[in-house]
Amino acid sequence: MSGFLGLLDNFCAAVADGDGRAFAALFTEDGEYDDVFYGLHTGRAAIADMIDHKFHRDGRDFCWQMIDPVDDGTTGYARWIFSYVGKLPQTEGKRVLMEGVGLFKLRDGLVRRYEDVARTGEVLMQLNMPNEKLLRILEKMRDQQLDKGEVRAHLAARR
Repeated sequence: MSGFLGLLDNFCAAVADGDGRAFAALFTEDGEYDDVFYGLHTGRAAIADMIDHKFHRDGRDFCWQMIDPVDDGTTGYARWIFSYVGKLPQTEGKRVLMEGVGLFKLRDGLVRRYEDVARTGEVLMQLNMPNEKLLRILEKMRDQQLDKGEVRAHLAARR
């Protein structure tokens, strides 16, 4: 399978296999992965490191399913369901589930930029975060959202 569907299959398989190098190879040299929890990683080495040393530090038995993908050759979207078995003390042995949408900016058949839009509140509840940590994370996510140019334009709009 080639094209965007093949890219998505390889994307999900590399995460499930814990193969940071294979995952990073799906990105351009200057590629960016903006993860909802781990933040922005730029370049193949940083993207591979995120998979090898963050994803697989905190979880195991990953499953990532892309649903209803669409693309026009330069931009792709796919709704996704992602789950893993937790390795952190508060999630040890528990399957954690996330839902969201992935935005792919594409160049020459590779990912130039990937960004998650995820239903984070539900995930944070599954992670059994202490309330004060949960609040800090949600405040940070709110601040990041409000700092986006397109969001600032909405906030400045008058009725």
